[in-house]
Amino acid sequence: MPAKAKGSIHVGIGGWTFPPWRGVFYPKGLPHKNELAHAGRHLTGIEVNGTFYRLQSPESFAKWHDEVPEGFVFALKGSRFVTNRRVLAEAGPSLEKFFASGVTALKAKLGPINWQLAATKPFDAADIDAFLALLPRSLDGLTLRHAIEARHESFRHPEFVAIARKHGVAIVTAADSDYPLFADLTAPFAYLRLMGTTADHGAGYPAAALEAWAKRARALAEGHGLDDLGAPVAQAAAKVPRDVFLFVISGEKERNPAAAMELIARVKG
Repeated sequence: MPAKAKGSIHVGIGGWTFPPWRGVFYPKGLPHKNELAHAGRHLTGIEVNGTFYRLQSPESFAKWHDEVPEGFVFALKGSRFVTNRRVLAEAGPSLEKFFASGVTALKAKLGPINWQLAATKPFDAADIDAFLALLPRSLDGLTLRHAIEARHESFRHPEFVAIARKHGVAIVTAADSDYPLFADLTAPFAYLRLMGTTADHGAGYPAAALEAWAKRARALAEGHGLDDLGAPVAQAAAKVPRDVFLFVISGEKERNPAAAMELIARVKG
């Protein structure tokens, strides 16, 4: 099969239930039950935080699937019962429970799963290698994509990048935050989280910053790297088109939908 010429780009926010968005992102008077459908018309993805705190049901995943258009994706935060442990290699039973909760009811709208580690979790090469080996690669006929968000400075190590690349797991690029910023590409897709919106700008970021992130997303989709974010920790990855998942998270949350919509417009432009 010929290699694809360009990856897809999905841009969105974290979750869709946030009261300050009502009357701002959501039209005044919009029933709460219609908020996800509204988000689906204006964004191209959502990172679901609720899956980090508790297991959802197949019925919930199926309902979310039906409320958004084709081409929309849900990235899921992996369960805290998997990641908030001293030995990640012992997470097998919790992983089984997470994947038995019905995530494949999202069908083609299932995006990557972000396994976010605690900021206190240091890098242990053998443990990370064993953990990534536990992650299932497919389920119910769907290919599963995994990302790992390392938040301890000790992960800034070539061996971590090599392990993630061996398993085809993306290292999350967490930008504008207090956590390590990784520009290393280790999977057939890229996962970016922008965490620095402020109230100083209507769209959360100044226009130049939004244009810079849109340019990076387009570059990733076309097969380039994140060279302007600094040298990667390890050897640069092969230049191949990648699907891009970019979420505006944290910061001044009231501004995040506006930032995401502005990025979508700039990516298309």
